[in-house]
Amino acid sequence: MEQKFTSLAAVHLPSVCRLLPSACFLVSRLGGRDRMSLWKMQGSKTWEVDVGTDDKSSEQIVGLAWSPDGQSIAVAHDPPRVTLHSVQDGHEERSLPLPSLSGHITDVWWFTTEKTVSVKVIPDIFKRNGLIPGTSHSILRTLPLLDSLQEESQKLTATDLFAFQGSHTSSHVKQLDPSNGHLDVADDANVDSILVASDDAGHIHCFLDGSYHLGPVALGTNLLIPSLFKMPTRPLFIVYPQETDQDARRTDLPPLFVRLPMLEDRQVRDMARISSSSRELVWYCIRVVKEMRAVWFGSETLSGARELGPKWIRALEKRQREQFGQQEPTAMLDLTCLLLTGRASEALTDFLGSDEQMSERGIQKWESSVTEALVKLRDFSEKRVAPACQRLHLILEEVLGWSQLPQYSSFQLVTQDIETCLELTGRAIFIASWLAAVARRELSRFKEFVIWIRAETTAVNPPSEYHPQLRHDVLEVNNYFMSGLVVSSIDKWFMGPVPQFNPRELGIGDSNSNLRITIEQARAAVDSTKWQLTTTQNDLNHLDRNLDALVQELASRCQRVFDGAAGATSRTALVSARRDSIASQATQARPAPQSNPQITIRERIILGGNEEDDFVQYLAMHIPSASLNRTFLCLARVRFGGKTSQLPASEEAGPLHLEILDAQFFDDLSVVIVYRIRNQPGGAFIATAGYSELEYQELGPAEYVRTPAREDLMQRAMELLEQGQLASIPIPIKARRELAYGGSGPVSLALNGRVGRRVACVLDGQGTNMETVDLEGDGDAEQEDE
Repeated sequence: MEQKFTSLAAVHLPSVCRLLPSACFLVSRLGGRDRMSLWKMQGSKTWEVDVGTDDKSSEQIVGLAWSPDGQSIAVAHDPPRVTLHSVQDGHEERSLPLPSLSGHITDVWWFTTEKTVSVKVIPDIFKRNGLIPGTSHSILRTLPLLDSLQEESQKLTATDLFAFQGSHTSSHVKQLDPSNGHLDVADDANVDSILVASDDAGHIHCFLDGSYHLGPVALGTNLLIPSLFKMPTRPLFIVYPQETDQDARRTDLPPLFVRLPMLEDRQVRDMARISSSSRELVWYCIRVVKEMRAVWFGSETLSGARELGPKWIRALEKRQREQFGQQEPTAMLDLTCLLLTGRASEALTDFLGSDEQMSERGIQKWESSVTEALVKLRDFSEKRVAPACQRLHLILEEVLGWSQLPQYSSFQLVTQDIETCLELTGRAIFIASWLAAVARRELSRFKEFVIWIRAETTAVNPPSEYHPQLRHDVLEVNNYFMSGLVVSSIDKWFMGPVPQFNPRELGIGDSNSNLRITIEQARAAVDSTKWQLTTTQNDLNHLDRNLDALVQELASRCQRVFDGAAGATSRTALVSARRDSIASQATQARPAPQSNPQITIRERIILGGNEEDDFVQYLAMHIPSASLNRTFLCLARVRFGGKTSQLPASEEAGPLHLEILDAQFFDDLSVVIVYRIRNQPGGAFIATAGYSELEYQELGPAEYVRTPAREDLMQRAMELLEQGQLASIPIPIKARRELAYGGSGPVSLALNGRVGRRVACVLDGQGTNMETVDLEGDGDAEQEDE
């Protein structure tokens, strides 16, 4: 008596799809572009997104992996790139860099790291969370947070703009899970996790926490990585390389061990934290300066405040030229005469009294636009750019200290490059503060100009009631004429080359002098009376002050420093020999089998201890036998322990009347198979069968020498079976269910979910029908024959 599985949903798909074996995700192709869709277990589509960009319309998905916390999806593409998508709505969160990639991405995995919980006698009452007191991050924790920035992708609707506070109708995104929609993992599940992407050139690319690039690790030339596993508590990978020879794939039976020793210490974690903080601060500065430039000069969607003054002057000159016949308009001369004498020319009087821009509404719009822009330039440079650069300077000072310590030598930190970044950061702090002062001064002058222009407009068109006029500062208005109305000094903060000035050019003393000398110089200046008589100021007009270009240069310099440091983990990786001497001799002695390159061998590794090679590997492949006219599920068990591998054992099992379509390992005890019953009408069945407790037949040393690859092992097993030297036994089926689809042709099987709520997805050969089955739910009892 056995339990029948519960069918959760049977869906007819609107388009032809393919099922990725790593997860229950459907991929369809529409208009030459792959579309990725997430489905609920009940059969409804949660979301569907395009994964290719406009310039990569032929992009295809080649692999997919869930993040340990279940909130992100890593997608491998061809042309090669790796992107992270949100499980909430599928949007692309970030694209991971692969600067040294020399081939095509073939697959992607995301491994969690089991954390050991240590109970301390004295609790951490300060809650440092691994931070060392006195470091830059411990200091940053005590500083106020920087103002948040609006997301560039956020689209505001009319309701968002005009709704009252608290009445916004924005929808809340529901939390999703790979299995059933609720979370049971810790918030730090992604911490210390490692995302691994493999290419067809024999490299693996590792990312700490799924985002920090650790660099590529070379495993060989012209290799594929069909399977890769990680030790749960150690940065040690078990890799099985695969070669392609004469259209036949050969996967090594002995594994390849890749160890990342630097991940066992905290230096990489500290460098990753420093690098991420620096990147966020630099990106913050870039975003703020971009917004400052847009509000001043304008953008594709917004008009800048800088153009309003020249536009007003051009309108006045146009009237002088077209209506009053002046061949050479003298707008600035007329304005200056009006300011100093109170007498306006005929053209200016007509312009002030009748032009649309001189209405109260036009003046108010002009005033609000320029005032808002100057206030934003003042506040953003003073309260955002300068504090962010100060925090970056604090971080870079710590990195400069690391570059002189021997324990950080593997990161290859170049002191001169870090000092250059510090100089650029200090220069950015000064230029941002300088811009705040200039914006504050220009705002004061503009307010005086608006008071004057309102008074002159009112004088031309006096109101019916008397209103006392506000007094203006003539000098400030004249100063705005000279540097503000047509040509503004603020333009230099967004134009020109990267600033290269020395602090001495600004009258600042030598920064290398100590505090005692600086204090003595300050006291001498206070005691002296010369500074009170000096009224001249340094002329700084010749200095470049392009803050936009400076921030871009700072980003490039910081990237150079931290990109080189990030590759330390891969540079110190330890890779074991790919083949032992016995396997190498066997490869030379025996020609490569002409196996079908499309045959897939499933695998599962069961760890046995803390030793790197103390584990058991199970292999499974459904393979037909032409001579016996039967389909077999070929199972093999390979034991590894100590310093040498034990002899592999192999067994074939399959009921006589079954046609096996696909198989995958479910857990350490069961394997899931999809099959049909020969010579019996009906559909396909999905079932679980035990494999760990079967009796496996040992192969002798001579046979082991002849099987250096998985394909050799499976082929040799079939030869022994056909020769009668290997017995075939039936596997007891634990539970099964007939599928709604899959009456003919091949099928695709994918397993997904966590312990306690795992499901299977089966897609028919046409790619248009899919069924989801609960592999752990209780169903109806049904008697089955083994």
